[in-house]
Amino acid sequence: MSATSLAAGEITRLHERMPKGIDLGLDRIRRLLAALGEPQHRLPPVIHVAGTNGKGSTVAFARAILEAAAKGVHVHTSPHLVDWHERYRIAGTAGGRGALVDDALLAETVRRAAAANGDETLTVFELLSAVAFLLFSEHPADAVLLEVGLGGRFDATNVVDRPAVTAVTSISLDHQAYLGDRVELIAAEKAGIFKRGSPVVIGPQTEPTALEVLRDHARRTGAPVFIHGQEFHAISERGRLVYQDEYGLLDLALPRLPGRHQIGNAATAIAAVRAAGFNPSATEIERGIAAAEWPGRLQRITAGPLVALAPEGSEIWLDGGHNPGAGLVIAEAMADMEERVPRPLVLIAGMLNTKEPKGFFEAFAGMARHAFTVPIRSSDAGVDPVVLADAALEAGLDAEPAADVSAAIRRVASHWRGGPAPRFLICGSLYLAGDVLAESGLAPR
Repeated sequence: MSATSLAAGEITRLHERMPKGIDLGLDRIRRLLAALGEPQHRLPPVIHVAGTNGKGSTVAFARAILEAAAKGVHVHTSPHLVDWHERYRIAGTAGGRGALVDDALLAETVRRAAAANGDETLTVFELLSAVAFLLFSEHPADAVLLEVGLGGRFDATNVVDRPAVTAVTSISLDHQAYLGDRVELIAAEKAGIFKRGSPVVIGPQTEPTALEVLRDHARRTGAPVFIHGQEFHAISERGRLVYQDEYGLLDLALPRLPGRHQIGNAATAIAAVRAAGFNPSATEIERGIAAAEWPGRLQRITAGPLVALAPEGSEIWLDGGHNPGAGLVIAEAMADMEERVPRPLVLIAGMLNTKEPKGFFEAFAGMARHAFTVPIRSSDAGVDPVVLADAALEAGLDAEPAADVSAAIRRVASHWRGGPAPRFLICGSLYLAGDVLAESGLAPR
């Protein structure tokens, strides 16, 4: 976060006087939005996206498709990696690409929302969600992409009464303390964003019980339902993305974002954009899919101090995925890379104490040559590297703690004796991903 950011200063002051942590519910934000004149009811068509994994990538694909079709798009995502501004993208004018919110505008909007709230109890996320509704209601656009923060039913974004479409990406175990300890309970919370009459798009699900809950809930709300593998399909074939739905077949370029899981995320975005009433051409969809970017998700680090420390010819990859479901898709992507260009895989992982490290690490058993566990300097909720290394050992990895990411890379470099240069994967936390991007001079702009 920039020390000179006006918005960062305002948000820091909010953190000092507002309750910390998570407190799910809609009464507080509805009260604040009423004081602000109900900005959530003055928005362009809203595409509301929930899910455990993949919702950020799906939003990125949808934005890129709509912008390729010359549509102005507001975007609200969370959390940010380096700077609060990443959460708010304001539509460009005359069909141009949008940009992260201006610092002065964000600071002023935060002050307005805080003043309207007064001394009432509120969480920082709730206030920052109200900021998104204010910003997006006061600037013209053709669409709003709204990412759920946590869960769905009681998430602060769930105050839009009639979204153009709601979409749910892959669901797996995460945030069990708030959403339940079974996939079907978590799916029910995500399905809480469904609204009567608004189309529902359900992306690829690896858990049949999750799909059953989502489908049944959508049908009970009277919503038209579009399910991956039923109403729409997508596969990778001969180096192309082949997508099919009721409108026909599209032969598209593969996503720029690496990993097989991005095929499903791209398909979910196409289905959601179409269900929302937009009709981009095949060429516009292809341009969007090929151009979409989403920092901190299987992002290759090609410059900066970490690259300088690594053995010559090494690869450094970064991913903020932090739950067992994310571990599986990241490990699958690493396996695909290994098949194309074999290299020893070295994990460098840091995680928060709200996650399940053993389940995450198990996906890499038999694949990773070694794992280093590191602290997360930007959060006081990080797992002690010694404890995290024990979890990796229990998952079947050869693991040890390190002082930080740089120390782990230096240790590998000092013992490297030739052969194919290593492939480093820095993983386990979006906080850690943000730290690495900031250190590398790659903060999202």
